[in-house]
Amino acid sequence: MPRDPYGRPGGRGIIFAEEEKRGDIERLNPEGMHSNPAYSQGVSLPASARIVLVGGQNGVDAQGRIVARDDLPAQAAQALSNLAKVLEAGGAEPEDLVSLSVYIAGDLDIGPAFGAWMAFWANRGAPPIIKVLRVAGLGNPDFLIETEAQAAIA
Repeated sequence: MPRDPYGRPGGRGIIFAEEEKRGDIERLNPEGMHSNPAYSQGVSLPASARIVLVGGQNGVDAQGRIVARDDLPAQAAQALSNLAKVLEAGGAEPEDLVSLSVYIAGDLDIGPAFGAWMAFWANRGAPPIIKVLRVAGLGNPDFLIETEAQAAIA
């Protein structure tokens, strides 16, 4: 089986491999576009998909305390852990993610948060589409990152 530039099965087709299809949900990576293991270029959902929407998740623990006030990777890992708990409560899994938005406060380097995402996603298959935005600030001045997501279950 051909491989893409990151060693994943599939290469340059619309779908890298069957792992990129979950139910009738397809992760789209059209030929002639950049391929990245961190995100897909698009997602196609069937009309029958059940959608789970996850509101903004920050680096706060179960008691509402901010974890590691000046540590972006720790806050990113906590925000992703919180996101996974909301998905589970909605009957979804991280593999069901179709879209992830990441908001980074100020001019912080995205690299450490990217590392937390890659550790979270690991070998789950095709990633969702991802949008990363730098914002002037978040709801609390000690928040360094916020995520929101959409999952679809076919």
